Amino acid sequence: MEDNKKITSALISVFYKDGIDEIAKQLHAQGVKIFSTGGTRTFIEAMNIPVTDVETLTGYPSIFGGRVKTLHPAVFGGILQRRNNESDKAEALEYKIPVIDLVIVDLYPFEQTLAQGASPADIIEKIDVGGVALIRAAAKNFNDTIIISSKDDYHNLLQIITAQNSKSTLAQRKQFAAKAFAITSHYDSAICKWFDTDNVFFKCSSIHGRELRYGENPHQQAKFFGNINEIFTQLNGKEISYNNLLDIEAALGYIKEFDEPAVAIIKHNNACGIATANDLQAAYSKALAGDPVSAFGGVVVANRKIDLSIAKIMNMLFMEVLIAPEFDTDAFELLNQKKNRIILQFHKQADSKTSFRNLLNGVLVQDKDVAADIQRNVVTNTQPSSQQLTDMDFAMKVCKHHKSNAIVLARDGQLLGSGCGMTSRIDALKHAIAKAHEFGFDLQNAAMASDAFFPFPDCVEIAHKAGITSIIQPGGSMRDNETVDYCNANNLPMIITGMRHFKH
Repeated sequence: MEDNKKITSALISVFYKDGIDEIAKQLHAQGVKIFSTGGTRTFIEAMNIPVTDVETLTGYPSIFGGRVKTLHPAVFGGILQRRNNESDKAEALEYKIPVIDLVIVDLYPFEQTLAQGASPADIIEKIDVGGVALIRAAAKNFNDTIIISSKDDYHNLLQIITAQNSKSTLAQRKQFAAKAFAITSHYDSAICKWFDTDNVFFKCSSIHGRELRYGENPHQQAKFFGNINEIFTQLNGKEISYNNLLDIEAALGYIKEFDEPAVAIIKHNNACGIATANDLQAAYSKALAGDPVSAFGGVVVANRKIDLSIAKIMNMLFMEVLIAPEFDTDAFELLNQKKNRIILQFHKQADSKTSFRNLLNGVLVQDKDVAADIQRNVVTNTQPSSQQLTDMDFAMKVCKHHKSNAIVLARDGQLLGSGCGMTSRIDALKHAIAKAHEFGFDLQNAAMASDAFFPFPDCVEIAHKAGITSIIQPGGSMRDNETVDYCNANNLPMIITGMRHFKH
């Protein structure tokens, strides 16, 4: 089998015309016969380049409003015929089917149309049929045919035309084919997800991939698949790592909970400091005070613009990543003096409502835990004050993002101490108390939040002795009444939300 194949004919039919002009000119200069359809044909003919209309090739006009144009044996036979197969060559000769060596086809913009909020009728019309079939046919016959299914490959094709005298290698054609199948697979997945409103099928696809320095550890290779530029723009710093991305995801989850000025400091996916205040500088100072030791080398996220005054304070901390929606020019000029510091301007939160992880020989899929604790059932005789309600609400917002088992102690919009990722709830509480004391916090009149129920009243008793005066938890234990009894005996208000927030 001959490895190098010369382009003698091409079928060009694209939705986006950018870059096609130069390709058409170079193909024409080398005597390549061009077949085309509709708007693409008109575009190429406007450059005084001769084009054979596909309608002439098939003997049929474009019908049903353009739904059927290329679906014909004269087109697909030209693409799929095997050049070294005598039977194929005889049939092509008998039915007057010309060889097509190059196919340049893109697909109707289904995902873009969906993102624009188009009507169902408009979305349906952007489901490409002929384009997908042409791409798959050319990719299947990569031994003989080049398939260009993305304008990202126009440059590579021009190199083949100009530098290789229109002769492609088998390796080049196979690589183009791999990308073509990735594009059609991704396209079909997007369509399936639109139809599958009940989430019967698991479909996850991305054609945007980027190499990462390594995975969680240097001996692990890693990639990120997705268009991360939709979420943020990197303004400064080294390449984002696998662990950076995990912390960035966690950081955006915490900060999304708050409308008022807020700052969170993340280490290993958990907030070691988080606070709200009337202004961002006060929120940062409170967040940093929560655990200034763990904050070293962390990820800092703010939900307001960074100005010079807060930038001067932030610049004193060694941080891996700083995230904010906006930076004043003078603030950015100060912060970017540390060249390795990753500075991200985030545009929006990810809009995915599901999460998944692979394990064993399959994938777990679930709704993201984005639901608010709608119920606020006061189950004790003592009613919480307005300040206690505010403190409990803050504590639970933080607690739902901590790794389980999780306990959060908070007061006045500030994380005072937490225990997370513990194998027992009582250990999480003891750790939270110890962390608060380590950094000089008095826990008198603080609130406690738990991500799941208290199996025994011992946690509430320990918290009360440490100064905690209000408690919020999901409830659901067989011994909830014992915990309520302790609170009533000690005049402690407790809220049961009825919503657990496990996070593993």
